[in-house]
Amino acid sequence: MHRILVLDDIAQEGLDLLEATDGIEYEIRTKLKGEELRQSLNEFDGAILRSGVKITPESLEGNTRMRALVRAGVGTDNIDKPAATRRGIVVMNTPAGNTVSTAEHTFAMMLALSRNIAPAHQSLVEGRWDRKAYMGTQVAGKTIGIVGMGRIGREVASRARAFDMTVVAYDPFLTDDQAESLNVKRVETVDEMLPMIDYLTVHTPLTPETKGLIGMDQLDKVKPGLRVINVARGGIYDHDALVKGLETGKLGGVALDVYENEPCTDSPLFKMPGTCCTPHLGASTEEAQTQVAVEGIHLLINYLKTGEIRHSVNVASLDPKTLEELRSYLNIAHRLGLLVNQWHGGGIDHVRLLYRGAVAGKDTRVLNNAFCAGLLERVVEDANVINSEMLLRERGIELTVEHNSDQGAFTSSITVEVSGSGKSVSAGAAVLGHEMPRLILLDGYRLESFLDGRLFVFSHKDVPGIIGSVGTIFGNSGINIAQMAVGREGNAAGGDAIGVLSLDGDVPESVMKELMSIDAITQAKIIELPAAGELPAWMS
Repeated sequence: MHRILVLDDIAQEGLDLLEATDGIEYEIRTKLKGEELRQSLNEFDGAILRSGVKITPESLEGNTRMRALVRAGVGTDNIDKPAATRRGIVVMNTPAGNTVSTAEHTFAMMLALSRNIAPAHQSLVEGRWDRKAYMGTQVAGKTIGIVGMGRIGREVASRARAFDMTVVAYDPFLTDDQAESLNVKRVETVDEMLPMIDYLTVHTPLTPETKGLIGMDQLDKVKPGLRVINVARGGIYDHDALVKGLETGKLGGVALDVYENEPCTDSPLFKMPGTCCTPHLGASTEEAQTQVAVEGIHLLINYLKTGEIRHSVNVASLDPKTLEELRSYLNIAHRLGLLVNQWHGGGIDHVRLLYRGAVAGKDTRVLNNAFCAGLLERVVEDANVINSEMLLRERGIELTVEHNSDQGAFTSSITVEVSGSGKSVSAGAAVLGHEMPRLILLDGYRLESFLDGRLFVFSHKDVPGIIGSVGTIFGNSGINIAQMAVGREGNAAGGDAIGVLSLDGDVPESVMKELMSIDAITQAKIIELPAAGELPAWMS
């Protein structure tokens, strides 16, 4: 008999499914926290929750029974995933259940801003009839900017076109061909779209790259009167910048459904004119709640009864023996994904993976996912070894995989090529000695470099003095070079070459500008990779 704990209110259809399933017992215990939550989690085999409960490392301390946590919704911010992984607890979510509801709420917020719905209603509540005070603007003929073109972003774009709006989109993986098929205009950066749009909506996770996406600096770049909407994650817009934008007239309206700290009942924005704020209602429709509840319960039951794992955000669906056999290759595949994403730096529409040598005879599907997880890690929330290939294909990126049993120079190696936006980059890696990942190929140049920590990668002409000039600049800036590798074209000097330096310190922008001023350097980037021995949570 499997025991399931329901930690938040879920749709009755989900409870009916629990009631009708043989071999399942369940209890409903809502609003738990602290020691009561910790003890309860240790009494059940699985749990389903929404956003009302926060699962912390303390919540799982001493837990020896819980096997699965399911979030009835997309975001798993309220679950400490590393802590769950360390306890052997699978964390799953229901990524598609609230897509339409969230897209619709985005449009409801945008229309409410445009037509002053909330203040106009309040005026009638207060006994006033003042039509002139609530003159609105139509959305038809206006331009909307969408940041993040995943499932929800694409649904919003579809509705915007139906409202006769022009759609401008930014997504680091969106290519020109994909943009054309979606009938949207692609831009290279968020800042590029700001002077041309009348509305801005974001549909991305909260990451270091998206936190404060609209801040004080962006206020000087926006089209005057820009209306901004956020039903994604609190913190993507800088709160103080929104207040200042309204006060100065740079922003014509602000609509928020999410906040950096929730519940949020006290914000200066709530009382400012030109705002429309709701208490995290994006997924609060009967249809969405029914769908995520039923899907979440199915995930729990299937895992507890059969071991099936779907939509996991923290672990691989592998037995321990297979995981141990592939651990080193999972590590280098993940690091290659992180590397080529940063080195390419643009929209990607095709990925080619080549497995060579002994690893080519393995079941490499999980390695495909590990690479895709690294490629998507800075863009997609909770990309992991279970869901990342699906997320990649959902974005219209084609993935091809090839196997070659010939060993070549190494017993096993993984090579990848990514292309899009008129640019292709390639990289290869192998495991040396005792689980030492090494970069062995970059853009066709053979070399041997560390594949961890902070790397300075630069393309250059193979001329005398280039390495000395680079080393001098880093030395004068107090930045230590831990290791250096150079690969060049052919055996003669004077051709093209590529260098990879492992660095021990941060590289200020001023130092990068000085490095790029060297005539022989044609391209340079700082690549951030996990430290040596550091593994992603889904491999822990």
